[in-house]
Amino acid sequence: MQVFKFGGASVKDAEGVKNVAEVLKQFHGQKITIVISAMGKMTNALERLANSFFNKTENAESVLEEIKKYHLDICQQLFPSASHSIYTDLENTFVELYWAIEDEPTHGFDFEYDQIVSMGEVISTKIVSAYLNDIGLTNKWIDARGIIQTDNTYREGKVDFELTESLVKRDLIPVFNSINIIITQGFIGGTSENFTTTLGREGSDYTASILAYCLNAENVTIWKDVPGVLNADPKWFSHTKKIDELSYHDAIELTYYGATVIHPKTIKPLQNKNIPLYVKSFIKPKEKGTVIRDGEKRLNIPSYIFKIDQVLISIQPKDFSFIAEDNLSDIFELFSKHGVKINLMQLSAISFSVCCDNNVEKINALVTELQNQFKVLYNSGLELMTVRYYTQEIIDILTSQKIILLEQRSRYTVQMVMKNEIAE
Repeated sequence: MQVFKFGGASVKDAEGVKNVAEVLKQFHGQKITIVISAMGKMTNALERLANSFFNKTENAESVLEEIKKYHLDICQQLFPSASHSIYTDLENTFVELYWAIEDEPTHGFDFEYDQIVSMGEVISTKIVSAYLNDIGLTNKWIDARGIIQTDNTYREGKVDFELTESLVKRDLIPVFNSINIIITQGFIGGTSENFTTTLGREGSDYTASILAYCLNAENVTIWKDVPGVLNADPKWFSHTKKIDELSYHDAIELTYYGATVIHPKTIKPLQNKNIPLYVKSFIKPKEKGTVIRDGEKRLNIPSYIFKIDQVLISIQPKDFSFIAEDNLSDIFELFSKHGVKINLMQLSAISFSVCCDNNVEKINALVTELQNQFKVLYNSGLELMTVRYYTQEIIDILTSQKIILLEQRSRYTVQMVMKNEIAE
């Protein structure tokens, strides 16, 4: 039993869907659970739809028409016959979306977001499943919302592993008695009230690891448009190196600091059952890729994680008292309340500094509430550079012509919040 995950880039168009089929043909006869993301940039488009519906930023029906056209264009290349059942299936799905945006919102934004944005995965898996069946790769489409069970934390659903595992054993495993391939959705789950939740942005990797854990899978493969895990994002660094093997520990560290090749929650379920994770190229599927597994093998090359549009917030008591446990408790409670995730934190006697992604709406609401109790200063437009297995020479190169506002070092990792020097 294997679990494969194909992301949006792998199914962004008709040729991508056909390529997925070619990859799967190399595993003929093997039992595989396939987790698929929304096609291309459709999660972004559906976020636009959710925002236009809830905040009236633009005409929601027009946005939905664009989304529908994108998917139908792909279908027309994959299914030339207008009488193919996929068109009726998709039409019914889009009717659900039209109904969802027809009336005024009845719940908070996060709830409405999950009901709308989750449909990207539902639509993509219906298309891929139908195409694979047409070409002889017989499969069964399974709705992940009936398998992956979460609480009611919308946009960041917390998985009930015990219930999910029992549902996998009841509803998923028996399917393999008569069929070798199951197609299901990444990123989404369901609640006990049958509402849809999502597992956090880019959460399809996490879905694959949850299912692997529940299935006691031999391994998980994440198929990407890169040859494996690289030591830096090629978008920011021109000379990158592929890492052949990573320990669970190093993989968790890299994802925690913001490496985007794997969702941060992916590793833990796999490590708990010692299931290896492969990151391979769907463009060159026969190449070796990267394996992540148990072991103490340290990386022998530095890894770089670069985040832009950061904000550095400094929080101080108004009465010049120490930052103590009771202050920190209040501060963390507010960060949690406003959904602001901390990328770096540093504590001194009378100041607590944090670096975060600059989500303007969330940051403004957080700062406003913090100011009721604390003095708050912040800088925006900053960069956060994290280097795992650094040297001083590397730091000197990266900080050339930069002003360092905050730096934090451990034995293996350095993080620096920086901005560009202003030329005089």
